[in-house]
Amino acid sequence: MQGRAPVTRVILVLIGVMFVVELFTHALVDMDMLIRLGAIMPIGYGQYWRFVTGMFLHGSWLHLASNSWALWQLGTLFEQLFGSKRFTLVYFTTGIVASLASALGGHGPSVGASGAIFGLLGALLFAVRRSPLYRHQPWSRSLSSQVLFWIVVNLVIGSQVQVIDNLAHVGGLLAGLALGFLPHRVPPPPPSDSVIEIRPQ
Repeated sequence: MQGRAPVTRVILVLIGVMFVVELFTHALVDMDMLIRLGAIMPIGYGQYWRFVTGMFLHGSWLHLASNSWALWQLGTLFEQLFGSKRFTLVYFTTGIVASLASALGGHGPSVGASGAIFGLLGALLFAVRRSPLYRHQPWSRSLSSQVLFWIVVNLVIGSQVQVIDNLAHVGGLLAGLALGFLPHRVPPPPPSDSVIEIRPQ
């Protein structure tokens, strides 16, 4: 499965590289350095490129590990089911919307990929059930139930833990739900699956 999710792997590598940079610059204990590296700031701060850079930064080892594991699981699944182009669109669109929601809420500095991960959850919830290729598969209903369960659990946890930017999570989730309504075109079968029989006259 991993071999069919190249964009997910690249994003995970970039997140890992940026975490090494954070370690060497002591950004985990120096908030000013974290801001300099690209943390998301309240909307009045400007520098809107932070809506992207903040997605590649994390505040602790636990933050990195939990988001990386979730992205590896969800990103690999989504990219395999719907392709790299659609995954890239969903991941970065929902991540930017999540960053904007965080900035508008004044919840800065803020960092992490979790807004985009919530976006993947939202998109997956609707995309699988609407897909003509997957909606009749026996696993699709179970997958949707699991996705819904984890959305609720993580939103509840986020509402109880002050340092978690739940506004970003909700923003990413809503954007993902909207993108989940994009039509899923069924790809044609590969040439190896197409058999043309020629009968002699």
